[in-house]
Amino acid sequence: MTKEIRVTAQYIRDLSFENPKAPESLRPGTTPESAVAVDINAGKIGETLYEVELKISVKVTAKKAPLFLVELKYAGLFDIKGIEGNELETALLVYSPSLLFPFVRRIIADVTRDGGFPPMMLDPVDFGRLFMDRKAAKSGS
Repeated sequence: MTKEIRVTAQYIRDLSFENPKAPESLRPGTTPESAVAVDINAGKIGETLYEVELKISVKVTAKKAPLFLVELKYAGLFDIKGIEGNELETALLVYSPSLLFPFVRRIIADVTRDGGFPPMMLDPVDFGRLFMDRKAAKSGS
């Protein structure tokens, strides 16, 4: 059987942007610090159809006060055929999020720019390392 991964849909499940200190937060001269968290969930929703969801949380502060907060849940539907076991897990938690990430990055850049800040350009994510860390945490290593 041929191995096949096909993206059938992509969508925003949830998007939140908060600018709690505006307009003070938009004044020049602040040195921001950012924290980014990434989480991945995947599940089977049909015979060969899987949903993969990326959850990205961005918190930017200056002098310990929040400048802005972004939370995005972005998902894709993937039709996966001929892939099973460990290979399927890798396809769902490494390969598929890698396909979704450029769209997530653009959405976060756009929403932060539209919120009055310079576009937040997320650094690339090493989904392979996240996958290995997740496996190690589950096995107790």
